[in-house]
Amino acid sequence: MIKEVILDTGPLVALLNRRDQHHRWAKDQWARIAPPLLTCEAVLAEACFLVQPFAGGQGAVLELVRRGVLDLSFSLAEETAAISRLLKKYRDVPMSLADGCIVRMAERHAKGVVFTLDRDFAIYRKNERQLIPTLTPAP
Repeated sequence: MIKEVILDTGPLVALLNRRDQHHRWAKDQWARIAPPLLTCEAVLAEACFLVQPFAGGQGAVLELVRRGVLDLSFSLAEETAAISRLLKKYRDVPMSLADGCIVRMAERHAKGVVFTLDRDFAIYRKNERQLIPTLTPAP
């Protein structure tokens, strides 16, 4: 089982949307991950927006939180300065608030692996110069 996984929006949406091109991959990866998955409220806000058209989609996201599958202990309020620096540094990519939070979580969790569909994590660096380990589908 993979531990210390940091969850981005894409795999969560893919898991909940059977029509998503990455649904099967996301489902297979979830089976290999030991909960809880680390994430943030910005990721949940994006996911809830994207699954809104699907019956029960938002409820399914919140149910993962209620069951303890997702760990929301990351505090944006405590990390605002660090995230602001990241957003400024990567403004040309550009970096979303959720991505900034995920990079900051990767900095705080040295063994963390980012579960994502977003190729921008190949550009982002934690602690200025370190590659961020990712769990992504093959190109």
